[in-house]
Amino acid sequence: MLVLEFKVRAALQQHKAIDEAIRTAQFVQNKCLRYWMDNKGVNKYDLNKYCRVLAHDFKFANELNSQARQSSAERAWSAIARFSDNCKRKVPGKKGFPKFKSNCRSVEYKTTGWQLNLETRKAITFTDKKGIGRLRLVGSYDLHFYQPEQIKRVRLVKRADGYYCQFLISIDVQIKSEPTNKTIGLDVGLSAFYTDDQGNKVDNPKFLRKGEKKIKRLQRQLSRKQKGSNNRKKARQRLAKSHLKISRQRKEFCKRVAYSVIHSNDVVAYEDLRIKNLVKNHCLAKSINDAAWYQFRVWLEYFGRKYGKATVAVPPQYTSQNCSNCGKTVKKSLSTRTHVCSCGCSLDRDENAARNILRIGLSTAGHTGTFGLEPINALGELTSTLTGAILLGQVNSLNEESPVTSPSD
Repeated sequence: MLVLEFKVRAALQQHKAIDEAIRTAQFVQNKCLRYWMDNKGVNKYDLNKYCRVLAHDFKFANELNSQARQSSAERAWSAIARFSDNCKRKVPGKKGFPKFKSNCRSVEYKTTGWQLNLETRKAITFTDKKGIGRLRLVGSYDLHFYQPEQIKRVRLVKRADGYYCQFLISIDVQIKSEPTNKTIGLDVGLSAFYTDDQGNKVDNPKFLRKGEKKIKRLQRQLSRKQKGSNNRKKARQRLAKSHLKISRQRKEFCKRVAYSVIHSNDVVAYEDLRIKNLVKNHCLAKSINDAAWYQFRVWLEYFGRKYGKATVAVPPQYTSQNCSNCGKTVKKSLSTRTHVCSCGCSLDRDENAARNILRIGLSTAGHTGTFGLEPINALGELTSTLTGAILLGQVNSLNEESPVTSPSD
């Protein structure tokens, strides 16, 4: 799967129509969740049938395209299926009981309810009764490369800086590349973004730390504004744009570094970290999130599949404690940054870990998938399924091919 994203140019009235469509999709999703909670034994097909009932009972729900209502029901079922799966597997801790949505930012259409401009393909017209109409698409992608039947989904997304239109295209992207006969082991960290097995380091940009002063100032300005006033809305918009800028900076950095690593090596080994567990340390949570290890891994695996390179995730246990020269365990705290072993090996702690990661990665077949990664879409929401597709199968395919949005090399 491939996701192409375009900025939308539209009139104010069209923006209001998009907002109304998003609110209707949120309403359908919440009503489907309530229907599941009130009725025992409800499955995803029952939720799809319930969309017809909602369209009959509520006029504004009937104005939304029927397949867009089904997409909202499938989003609700994705949360339900994840909760049920966690209960069956007896996952420790919270199981993730589905919650009602209060601030949705997207509405998703399937194969109906929209029509592309066949001449330029730089405009799209939504044909349901919400009144969105014709939207102009601004972007560098060329939809002429793909057949209309390859477009499986169209999603309208609202962000702090405007509205976007995403196209989910059914295509397998594979590019042949010349072998480099090189391997690399990566140890991600906080002082340096990563350290490889040769001791080379990439500095951690710390985008959030650098922009934190501005964010705090904007947050203070927002707190001073009267609730419900236009000035408060403007201050909230400025704060949201600042957060969005940092998020995009982080994404572009991870993308650029991952692209460079994949093109320079044939085999890339890295730690199979569980970020959810690591951020439970309140002293390091902000720095770990700012480092974006998860996003870096997603881009590594995406480019690995795209260019036919092997990416191997290895268990992180004892990679920093074991000596890369003799294998002896040398206990050390996080504050100890140099590995010193009785065999005479003296290395930077992260370089020693990177060598262990590469050795383990080369000694096992490993797994090259996105094991343990969350099934998310462009908004961090659970993905809905294609017509006739199995939920987990599509979630995996979306994670494999489209990390957040489709990258442009």
